Amino acid sequence: MATAPKAKKPKRPSPRSCLGPVADLEQHLPAEWWRKLFNALYVKTDGDVVENVENTRRDVDFIIAAAAIGPTSQILDLCCGQGRHCLELARRGFKNVSGVDRSRYLIRLAKKRAQGEGLQVAFKEGDARNPRLPDSTFDCVAIMGNSFGYFSNKKDDEKVLSAVGKILRPSGQLVLDITDGAYMADQFERRSWEWIDEHHFVCRERSLSADRDRLISREVIVHDETGVIADQFYAERLYTKETIGKLLEKCGFRNVRHHGMTESISDRDQDLGMMARRMLISADAPQLPAKKPKGKLQKIDVTVLLGDPRLPDTVKRGGAFNPEDIETIRRLKDALSELPQYAFRYLDNHKTLERDLGELRTDLVFNLCDEGFNNDPLKELHVPSMLEILGLPYTGGAPSSLATCYDKGLVRAIAMTLDVPVPLETYVRPGDQGATLPGVFPAILKPNTGDSSQGITKDAVVSNEKSLLDYLDKLRTEFPKRGVLVQEYLTGGEYSVGMIGNPDFGLRALPILEVDYSKLDPALPRILGYESKWEPESPYWTAIRYREAQLSELAQQQLVEHSSRLFERLGCRDYARFDFRADAKGEIKLLEVNPNPGWCWDGKLNLMAGFQGLRYTDMLAQILQSAVERLGVVARAQVQPAMASGIVGEKPNGGN
Repeated sequence: MATAPKAKKPKRPSPRSCLGPVADLEQHLPAEWWRKLFNALYVKTDGDVVENVENTRRDVDFIIAAAAIGPTSQILDLCCGQGRHCLELARRGFKNVSGVDRSRYLIRLAKKRAQGEGLQVAFKEGDARNPRLPDSTFDCVAIMGNSFGYFSNKKDDEKVLSAVGKILRPSGQLVLDITDGAYMADQFERRSWEWIDEHHFVCRERSLSADRDRLISREVIVHDETGVIADQFYAERLYTKETIGKLLEKCGFRNVRHHGMTESISDRDQDLGMMARRMLISADAPQLPAKKPKGKLQKIDVTVLLGDPRLPDTVKRGGAFNPEDIETIRRLKDALSELPQYAFRYLDNHKTLERDLGELRTDLVFNLCDEGFNNDPLKELHVPSMLEILGLPYTGGAPSSLATCYDKGLVRAIAMTLDVPVPLETYVRPGDQGATLPGVFPAILKPNTGDSSQGITKDAVVSNEKSLLDYLDKLRTEFPKRGVLVQEYLTGGEYSVGMIGNPDFGLRALPILEVDYSKLDPALPRILGYESKWEPESPYWTAIRYREAQLSELAQQQLVEHSSRLFERLGCRDYARFDFRADAKGEIKLLEVNPNPGWCWDGKLNLMAGFQGLRYTDMLAQILQSAVERLGVVARAQVQPAMASGIVGEKPNGGN
């Protein structure tokens, strides 16, 4: 009689190699050990301290007190790890928090945690010696959790502090938390071991370096069934109160203050290592002397692309550029003239645009031609397409992003995959006479493709089948080749979220804008239609105002989170605007995404910047800086003379 085969035992993963006894730890220490150490194992082995809520709370209390920061202060956590300090600051209402860390794993973990809690924090990968952040930006830079002194060359520690000095504002503060080197040199445990969970334990060895300037550590991490998981080495420089003070002063920091010592709390209460006893230090930012340029000051050469005032423009009032458009471009040029680090030229002649671009030598193209090539809004993506072909670096969205966002129905479908709430909607194909139309009223009709509220008037809001069919016929006549969206009409508050930056370099939300319809005739539908943007004689033009949104903190966080996810998924770059509206029950839903939104002085983006205390010049500078960072723009050796250009304008009252 045949017997059933025995069940196979599951294969155990083969244990990793272990060096065994080591006479000299320093000989086995990789020069750049920090490149690979900070992974999931780090979170596990050090989690008793670095995942301890009370430790984080006390650290953040120290940051707030030592740096005297407020809710709108620009704060950077350098070497932020999994973002515990950043997230706690955001929970407490600080709105401009960034984190930089070399570990891709920890940055991804930080982003995931921020997303899970609906917190707005800008995380990016970066080297502390060169974090690639704008100079004079931050009110506070914190280096917490003993994250200083990792490099084998002490000069690299100086580079970190010099980089911090540059990105701090003149009134900014450095907050530093590092191990007490004098204590550690005398008190370190040469050997220890501890269980870190039910199946893992870690064995540690430590010794001083030959120059007694660093503490070398070895960790052998073991699983009780599978064996050795990792055999890794790391080291940290041992600064004393005196030596760190001298180093800070050497790097230009002023008024160095020692705030005493702190001892970490451990969930396991076993080997705390370098986190056992730490010094708390703060210092004023360096006063950097103004550098005298050698010869002529070099500027970044920027070419600004605009619509063509010589050509018709079917979107604008009267089908052409108007006096308000001329005033808009004048204000743009005035604002840009206040940026001394750039030299600007303007191109607006579309008849010669291809030739002019082909002959152009420039560091950066500031693409503000949202009118489209030859002022054709359907050809907005043609402008960046030309720039792509010619290899010219430019601001704003790529052709693919503009094409995707131009299709409102497609944006809605993508938003649904990201769990962003969207209105009920039916798409009617061009020429489709047999479409099944929704019976939910009120409804609003709009062209599926287009911007600047083309085709959206007060009559676009319908309350019965007859008015729906009448307006559908009107849109088919005016836009015969475009599909039409029949959408539930949202009657609640209307909001806009402005984002400036890029996901890999720091993406920030401006204060949220709310449309104020309170002065509008109650008989008129509350919409931002064509009349509100292009018809000065319309009651919409004079009645509609804008204000900073009065939403709950949670609602604001959700809108920013939705916008951040859409920004990245839709390939937006440098700046974008996201429009939302609430339904009758208060659920806020996405209306549309603008990858190259209206940039004019009276547009929504600048209004939102104003809520934050920024001037028009400041907003434009932030967009340019975002592109410069993303592209790694470096000024050329020479700035060529400016080309001739006509006077042009942009869409008043917010553009697209």
